[in-house]
Amino acid sequence: MTHVVESGSGPALLLLHGIGGGADSFAPQFDELSSSLRLLAWDAPGYGRSEDPGRPFDLDDYADAAADLIRDRCGDAGAHVLGMSWGGVIATRLAMRHPGLVRSLLLGSSTVGSGADDEAAGRMRARAAMLDREGAEAFAAERAPRLLSGTADDQVTAKATAIMASSIRLPGYGYAAESMAATDHTADLPKIDIPTLVLGGDEDSVTGVPASQVLAGGIPGAVFVTIRGAGHLANQERPEAFNAWVESFIHITERLRNHF
Repeated sequence: MTHVVESGSGPALLLLHGIGGGADSFAPQFDELSSSLRLLAWDAPGYGRSEDPGRPFDLDDYADAAADLIRDRCGDAGAHVLGMSWGGVIATRLAMRHPGLVRSLLLGSSTVGSGADDEAAGRMRARAAMLDREGAEAFAAERAPRLLSGTADDQVTAKATAIMASSIRLPGYGYAAESMAATDHTADLPKIDIPTLVLGGDEDSVTGVPASQVLAGGIPGAVFVTIRGAGHLANQERPEAFNAWVESFIHITERLRNHF
């Protein structure tokens, strides 16, 4: 069973968290956007309150699980899809495999996949062993602060650390890391024909603005936005600016769909 948090009304927006997160990573979005959007956030299979997959999951499996969730909760009308980091890589694959279910694509602090760089893929694959060795709490305490800017509020850092520690476990984290390491969407991005917004924090030292620009540049018509003063977890660190872009993009997309 996949755990889903749902709130609000309006156009449906599915929220896909990063490799170190869970549904609770989107608390700042639920706080502000549920008055105008119907928000659905999952704990990915093998994360948080969701059951472990019965077998190793690859990126197609995560994308198909997200598609099943959209069909179950939203029907054939589909949903707008926002993915952060690893969630953005899932969202990209979802758009490729099930384009009719994705009303618009919003990719936060995301990339084409770690498979585009052998060293990055190796580092990604090494994370599961690190988690196994250190345990979730120590792993989160060491890793979560890196996902924020140098000026992040202590409360934001503590919250991000707590969410990571309570969300990640093996084998799910290992499956997620392998799905990232095995993926390079570069050659397939031009096939995406869905309104796309790419958002990146200007102080993101994990993905980095150049990698986000590559992602945006590969998708025809994609819009690229930089969130000032935000690290990798831009949606948590600068929620006002992040939410404003997300809300505006979705409502503009809806108006254009209805007009044509």
